[in-house]
Amino acid sequence: MENTTWVANHTGRSDFDLVGLFSQFKYPALLCVVIFVVFLMALSGNTILILLIHCDVHLHKPMYFFITQLSLMDVMYISVTVPKMLMDQVMGVKHISAPECGMQMFLYLMLGGSEVFLLAAMAYDRYVAICHPLHYPVLMNHRVCLLLASSSWFLGSMDGFVLTPVTMTFPFCRSREIQHFFCEVPAVMKLSCSDTSLYETLMYLCCVLMLLIPVTIISSSYSFILFTIHRMNSAEARKKAFATCSSHMMVVILFYGASIYTYMLPTSYHTPEKDMIVSVFYTILTPVLNPLIYSLRNKDVTRALKKMLNVGSAPPP
Repeated sequence: MENTTWVANHTGRSDFDLVGLFSQFKYPALLCVVIFVVFLMALSGNTILILLIHCDVHLHKPMYFFITQLSLMDVMYISVTVPKMLMDQVMGVKHISAPECGMQMFLYLMLGGSEVFLLAAMAYDRYVAICHPLHYPVLMNHRVCLLLASSSWFLGSMDGFVLTPVTMTFPFCRSREIQHFFCEVPAVMKLSCSDTSLYETLMYLCCVLMLLIPVTIISSSYSFILFTIHRMNSAEARKKAFATCSSHMMVVILFYGASIYTYMLPTSYHTPEKDMIVSVFYTILTPVLNPLIYSLRNKDVTRALKKMLNVGSAPPP
């Protein structure tokens, strides 16, 4: 009987149905418009930040290089899920094929994993800049920055390459409805008719390891930073250092909080509604908040933006 079910599962229907966010709300059209506006804000905000850092020579520093990488990840991250979700709502379809589901899963795992390690690299950069300012040009030279950024992308890719094939090769012989608006691993695993407890345990350990290493780096870096800031004689220097670090800590808390809920809390704490709300937070809201946090709270970025706007609006001679 099990063989018959397995064969039917793999030779019959191979697509999934995404339940999505809109079925949970009374006014889906209004929600669709709101998400579309947020999507445009995320794209424009991150793109402007990338162009601004690229064009202004005063922003050609390691910290802004990492912010550029973060903005690039955010643009790709929100583009993996939101366009598909909005198109399905407009066209009245919910289907996603198995290859599309696997590709979506791989991309969001890769980008999420990369961002986890990039935030750790950014914390290390702030640690060197504040605690060892005289050695900063040597310890954070261009080669080191490229190495840290490429390592973040590589480690994130490994996360996608490990988890996606295993998840998608499980037999799915229950309902094909994914209680989510994209192919997130925990939501897809609930459809499997085989015992996934061992895989879920291994995935949990993998996620703990992936989060534990960056969290250790971040917490250690900011412990030293806070100690150094406390010892600074200049009030202006303390204020500037704290403003820079507080912006980064806001981004870390937003992203890591959602990741810990999704992959580290026991299943008893999860419901489809809660999972979707948390996923909205780190796949849709975080990409639009990051450029605002790094631009509004950063004098160098706001100065460069004002300069660009003044040049653009200057009358011809």
